[in-house]
Amino acid sequence: MEILTRIAGGFAGLWRSRRRSHHHEHFEETTQNNTNPSDLTAHEVSKYLKNNADFLDTFIMDEIQLEQLERWMIRKTQRLRKAPQATGKNGRKTSLSRWKFCVHADKRQMLQDLIHSLQLRPTKMHVLWELASCICSAVNADGFRLYLTDTMDKDSLHLCLSNSFIDENGDPKPLKIKSDAAIPNYVAKSREPIRFSKGDIDQRFPENVLQKSEMAHVMCQPIVYPDGSLVAVLELWRRDCGSPFYEEDEEIGCSYLVWGGIAIHYAHLNLVGLKQRKLNEFLLAVVKSIFQDMVSMDMLVSKIMNFAQRLVDADRASLFLVDSRSKELYATIFDVGCDDKENKSDNESEQFKAPKEIRFPMGTGIAGQVAMTGEVLNIVDAYADARFNRSIDQLTGYKTETILCMPIFIRGNVIGVVQMVNKRTGYFNKEDEEAFEMFAIYCGLALHHAKLYDKIRRSEQKYRVALEVLSYHNTCTEQEVDRCLSVGIPQNVPGIDKYDFSPFNIDDFEKVIYSVYMFKDLFGYGRFDRNCLIRFTLTVKKNYRRVPYHNWTHGFSVANTMYSIIKNCSSVFRPNECLALFIGSLCHDLDHRGKNNKFMLDTEAPLAAIYSTSTMEHHHFNQTVTILQQEGHNIFSKLNSNEYKQVLSLIKHCILATDLALFFPNKQKLNALVDEEKFSWTITEHRMLIQAIAMTGADLSASAKPWEIQTETVKVIFAEFYDQGDEEKKAGRKPIPMMDRDQPEQQATSQLGFLSEICIPCYRLLNRLIPETEPMLNMCNENLDKWNKIAEENKKNKG
Repeated sequence: MEILTRIAGGFAGLWRSRRRSHHHEHFEETTQNNTNPSDLTAHEVSKYLKNNADFLDTFIMDEIQLEQLERWMIRKTQRLRKAPQATGKNGRKTSLSRWKFCVHADKRQMLQDLIHSLQLRPTKMHVLWELASCICSAVNADGFRLYLTDTMDKDSLHLCLSNSFIDENGDPKPLKIKSDAAIPNYVAKSREPIRFSKGDIDQRFPENVLQKSEMAHVMCQPIVYPDGSLVAVLELWRRDCGSPFYEEDEEIGCSYLVWGGIAIHYAHLNLVGLKQRKLNEFLLAVVKSIFQDMVSMDMLVSKIMNFAQRLVDADRASLFLVDSRSKELYATIFDVGCDDKENKSDNESEQFKAPKEIRFPMGTGIAGQVAMTGEVLNIVDAYADARFNRSIDQLTGYKTETILCMPIFIRGNVIGVVQMVNKRTGYFNKEDEEAFEMFAIYCGLALHHAKLYDKIRRSEQKYRVALEVLSYHNTCTEQEVDRCLSVGIPQNVPGIDKYDFSPFNIDDFEKVIYSVYMFKDLFGYGRFDRNCLIRFTLTVKKNYRRVPYHNWTHGFSVANTMYSIIKNCSSVFRPNECLALFIGSLCHDLDHRGKNNKFMLDTEAPLAAIYSTSTMEHHHFNQTVTILQQEGHNIFSKLNSNEYKQVLSLIKHCILATDLALFFPNKQKLNALVDEEKFSWTITEHRMLIQAIAMTGADLSASAKPWEIQTETVKVIFAEFYDQGDEEKKAGRKPIPMMDRDQPEQQATSQLGFLSEICIPCYRLLNRLIPETEPMLNMCNENLDKWNKIAEENKKNKG
């Protein structure tokens, strides 16, 4: 009656606004006796509407609000519930009785329920199940079945019987579909909805497809992602007592699937995000474990296999490494499984046995095939694959069903193969492959890192052995120390503090005694141990090589010159500076090979790879530190921490200053300071410059010795030069004339250039700041004159 009243009440307005309408003209004829449309009776309106259905449709569509229609439908449904079941003229249940569940009637509530469901269990499977249940209720189905697509084989389906058959990741626990699933299979392939009743004849399906089933009427609908890919197939069914499914039922299901598809898509994205986060956390744990706790290759292999098992939920794991030389795969830890701990506890003696190594050629078996091709193998049925070796199962009694085998690459080469056996639930899928492929990258890095670690560890052990051997051969003996103690350190050595003292007049052992004397004379024994000092000096002597010039005699001579500089101008340098200058001079050419820095760089010597600048000078300093670190050799052990660091730093500075490549910038800086009268003994940088020049002056002091000593020194210098020249000729390079033994006439010319361009400028600058060094400048000038005369005579003889 409410609709009739609403229509009658609205006729007055319609009367005036739609008089020219055909329906209104007809109505006017039937109500010509009534002067006021508002006086129409309900019977008259009802009679008119029954005879003019088009008018009713137009009126409702134009004038009635959607909310009002929904209220009417709900009331109608409630009334029909109380009344006997209504049927249409054709005997079918009216679809309007079910529209209380449809999208238009209850879309807000449905979406709220789905959102709430997603918050509680944000998995794709849960949303699918809730959506299927909702559609089942909306179309008054007696039940439903949900068929899920196989992630590995998109053409096959898995039946999910209830929402409890879901694992922790939201994935269904698969059950094989029954033989009566022909209709869902067709829907999965065609993506078209199907309505079918028992007894219907359809060439697409076998006869009596529903004969043995309790289902009398079936409606199947595909559930797809927005991109069109299939998610699942929903099968709704009714028993014999129910009516068939009609087009309206399809519309209701499709309406739900439109809205539910959004929720499924969101649930899928959420699941992917959760899995990715879980994978990232897992990989982070892998990286922390295998890189922070690196002990041995076997331990790393065990960790990799345990992590791989957890990643893909496998029952067993094996890792084989590639032997590139023999073209074989090998493993010392072959089979890791969940029961390993139990096996170990049953037989404790097994852990003391050496691991048995398994080897087999590449290309053999599943792992060998993967190693050879570098391709992933995911085998669902191992016994159906001809490449599978069944003999292992026969020996162990373990049955292999599924296998996931993945290569491990480093720099494009296969270095190993990880093989997972028997996924605990179902079989390995595409997601397992993708996750394991990322895991394999970290495995490759870890294995490569472990190999390098093992190499470094073995190299370190070799280095320690070599160091022990070198220490034995390059360290003085206690007999030598006892000999020095028995000879004793003299109280006085005449002339040793003179710049013209000759190192050629004493033997190597006496040089040790005199070196200890000079040290004692400068610093005393108050803060230094005599035996330690003797042992240190003897070892320094032993670490000078037997080369023509840069030998122990040269080291002693430079230390003697520095002793003379310090002794003759005691107030110039501070105590720790004096200590560093003297020890630096004594050790400045330790382990010199008789070749210059350029030769080391040109021949790509190992030392040049370690030190790109001041190659030999850095090595000399490191040798000094190595001697100090040997037992009983640390002559600075009584210094406090700050003094020790300061002295070592100064020694390094002094030794590096003997590189002639550094002399020229040092000379330029110091000359500028002196010329501009800006030099100050109170400024540390200025003091460092004068120390460097003093070291150069001591190193070149052979040029400031008397002529007899000068010529003797030049002989051994050129002997060493010629040895280097010979080596350069063997390497196919042309040596400079000074180092070519076939050009002996170049000696005088080279000495002229050496003295005039390096030695004289050095001593001149040194004399300006330390006048007590003037004898060195004078003697160097005298030698320069004599070399000049020899060069002139050579020219005359040549002319």
